[in-house]
Amino acid sequence: MKVLLISYDNESLVQWFPQANAYLAATLLKHNHEVEIYSQDIHHYPDEHLTEYLNNNKFDMVGLSFIGGYYEYKKALKISEAINNSNQRPFYVIGGFGPSPDPDYFLKKTGAEVVVMGEGEVTIIDLINHIEEGKELYNVLGIAFTKNKKTKINPSRPLIEDVDSIPMPAYHLFNIEHYRLLREPNCEKTDFVMPILSGRGCTFTCNFCYRMDKGFRGRSNESILEEVRYLQENYKINYIAFSDELLMSSISRTMSLCKAIIDSGLKFKWYCNGRLNYAKPKVLKMMKDAGCVFINYGIESFDDEMLKVMNKVLTTKQIEEGIKTTLKSGISPGFNIIFGNIGETKEVLMKGVEFLLKYDDGSQMRTIRPVTPYPGSPLFYHAISEGLLKNTADFYENKHTNSDLLTCNFTPMSDKEFYQAISEANEILLDSYHARVKKNMKETLDELYIGQNTNFRGFRQT
Repeated sequence: MKVLLISYDNESLVQWFPQANAYLAATLLKHNHEVEIYSQDIHHYPDEHLTEYLNNNKFDMVGLSFIGGYYEYKKALKISEAINNSNQRPFYVIGGFGPSPDPDYFLKKTGAEVVVMGEGEVTIIDLINHIEEGKELYNVLGIAFTKNKKTKINPSRPLIEDVDSIPMPAYHLFNIEHYRLLREPNCEKTDFVMPILSGRGCTFTCNFCYRMDKGFRGRSNESILEEVRYLQENYKINYIAFSDELLMSSISRTMSLCKAIIDSGLKFKWYCNGRLNYAKPKVLKMMKDAGCVFINYGIESFDDEMLKVMNKVLTTKQIEEGIKTTLKSGISPGFNIIFGNIGETKEVLMKGVEFLLKYDDGSQMRTIRPVTPYPGSPLFYHAISEGLLKNTADFYENKHTNSDLLTCNFTPMSDKEFYQAISEANEILLDSYHARVKKNMKETLDELYIGQNTNFRGFRQT
């Protein structure tokens, strides 16, 4: 079967490498299918270009994977319209975190034949086999499809327990010279960056998070390092963005991977998503020794009661100690804080602001966003039970208009009071950030003109 996978445009200059498509492509190639990547992301093609491309090129199947969010939703509808308008329309399959929680809604909105719910590597091959053999789709686990204008949702497919069995992403099908120009915290202008998944899933269940799988399944150290070595040898990659939800899934797992990196002799910078309850001195020292330059932490709130509401399984004491230890180790911490969870107040918000002002090292510009009850998350169902949302349609078509605006107000404040509070908080944070930038530039001026720094290469280059 000839399959077209769409990497959609999110309007960034350099976009994140489309890992889902790369994994699917590798699996399809392994099973002797023909695969092509439609790189709208790189070329910023208008959506009408896809219609023309499909009119001029024959494919048996077209696939689109997307996450939940107002932009992704609108983009999925536009791409679906482009596909449906083609006069050689292929069999259309969608998947990802966006459509998986409510496949019936997305089948009707996009006109796709099938939604793949959850991991796609095994499911897509099973689906293609059924199509090629002319079999009904009722026995394909992990999909939803339309039959006689009605949606049929099949049972879930078991997770892929041995994630090492999944083929390495099909990097050769992609323009890596473009994707490696991605900039991440503490990378130099000469660094080439690529993301890698070190595992799938997460061991925690925060109330605002939707995920397609339960628990964490880590890749072996050998498999991870084999991929790093491949990227270094073929594309000169020297900065790895570990993109899984939680590389620091345990102390033992983190230290085991770091030891393997050190023992391998491979030299590269890297960052990951981490947990502050695992941010212990011995762990962070080994991470630093292994090349870690940045850890992105999901703090979300600096208030113990709110942390309990969110089911973060964290305390403010753990957060503060973990950030101090991270900074002391020489690794930059990323501070993610959101506002507006159930019962949250302005006083709680300002605790977060004060915490950021105290510890932020300036490696990233940080602002605070409203919490969003994405479909499938516990917070989404809470919103429905409280009458704040009706369903998925209400979320996407009426309430979720932007990630920096309220979808639902879970606080005791009015909407006007909420926006005033978050505006004041972000003004403080932005002023602090720009004051830091100004201070750094003043130091650069002094080094240049007072110290006659001969290494200076122009303000436009710094």
